[in-house]
Amino acid sequence: MRKSLLVVLCLFFTTPSYAEFGDYDLPTTIFNLFAPFGGDNPVTPEQMTGDYPLLGNPAGFADGYDPGGWLSWQTVQLHPSTGAVCGNGSPYKFFVNRVPNTSNTVIYMEGGGACWDYESCKGGSLGARNPNGIPDDYLDLSNPATSLVSPFVFRFNPWSQTKVQAWNTVYIPYCTGDLYTGDKIAVYDKADGTDSIVWHHNGLRNVRAALAWLKNNVPRPGQALMTGCSAGGGGAVTNYAHLREDLDAPLSFLINDSGPIYPAPDGGDPADFPSLPLQQLVREAWGLDDGPMVELAARLPGFDNTDLGSLNAALAARFPNDRLGHTHFLADLVYSRYSYERFYDEIANAPNEQARNALLTERWTKDTVNLFAEVIPLTNYGIYVPFYRNLNNSHCSTIVDFENGDIQEQALELEDFINSVLDGNGPVLQAIESDRTADPAKPFNLLYFFIDQLL
Repeated sequence: MRKSLLVVLCLFFTTPSYAEFGDYDLPTTIFNLFAPFGGDNPVTPEQMTGDYPLLGNPAGFADGYDPGGWLSWQTVQLHPSTGAVCGNGSPYKFFVNRVPNTSNTVIYMEGGGACWDYESCKGGSLGARNPNGIPDDYLDLSNPATSLVSPFVFRFNPWSQTKVQAWNTVYIPYCTGDLYTGDKIAVYDKADGTDSIVWHHNGLRNVRAALAWLKNNVPRPGQALMTGCSAGGGGAVTNYAHLREDLDAPLSFLINDSGPIYPAPDGGDPADFPSLPLQQLVREAWGLDDGPMVELAARLPGFDNTDLGSLNAALAARFPNDRLGHTHFLADLVYSRYSYERFYDEIANAPNEQARNALLTERWTKDTVNLFAEVIPLTNYGIYVPFYRNLNNSHCSTIVDFENGDIQEQALELEDFINSVLDGNGPVLQAIESDRTADPAKPFNLLYFFIDQLL
């Protein structure tokens, strides 16, 4: 009873005074508080078939979920029969934080690099996150890199506010190194031949299993936001069609933060499409052409699986009433390293860091211009590209806070873009910064300094 009273008080002081579509009125909220609603959109027999079925936990399996565990992170265990598994073969799990006064839900996909060989899948330099699997206490406050990662996740963020902080939150952790797209078991040998690993690029099936659990156990959202940064941003956009159709929320939104899926057509010239070598490699390494891209093409008539970048326009055409968006920094030196450093000798062998960074930014800018050109005609797909933020090598616009993601020359803030996606009418905001001096000239930020030391 004391915990339920605390939940009511927290909601009273944090919930906006207006009601959103998908919110419950006060009597419904009180009823839900003491008799929690279950899944009202369960997986159908038809959805349990096919190459990528929605498979729920078997009856009687202890998943660890408490329907009345409001305003706390809960670990949801997934049975191996769901098809879910981490890269190292350990069980996959995800996390939910629920409130009783709304069905609206944020699905946040965690970032954390990518891998396609022994060294990177073991978590080495330019590797992938969580090579040893996901601990049960992953979202505890003792692990701020996850629990406080973004205002989209940190419900009581002291610096940045957004209406989705009052929504239910689903945190999809990352442990397969494949932008949540892969479907391949690979064997990677150590460079010196002394060891090898079996690695499960199983990202797509993990997302499908988490989605099956959500459909079977919690109410269908009135509104749903799919988002994440870095690999999580890429995972949000590559899985959006699956999540959108099968979750079936009446209002759906996408914000891809710093996980661009750039145009890179087969037969193109890497000088024109710098991400082409990366995309060619991961399509083979992660088994994309053998299943995941075929499945996606079946859902998205406009998707050309010989050019992964065609996904953006295909989503806009397939879901014309959804509001979709992409953001990253033009000076991003993290995702750009993954994209180019191991594919261009002049970058890998640059004489110093300054020269390397200049070459990275040159290709990143070219890819960004290609993406911007593709998105400009799309009224329901926005793109927002500020230049620089002195945090995490300008990687990820929405981590820590929504500050210092401004485009000063156009008097725009990152929150303007987020609000354009979530609350806007008419075309979603599109903007790219041309000024290269204003952002680096900003005053020293002590908070960002301390966070960079932790990172």
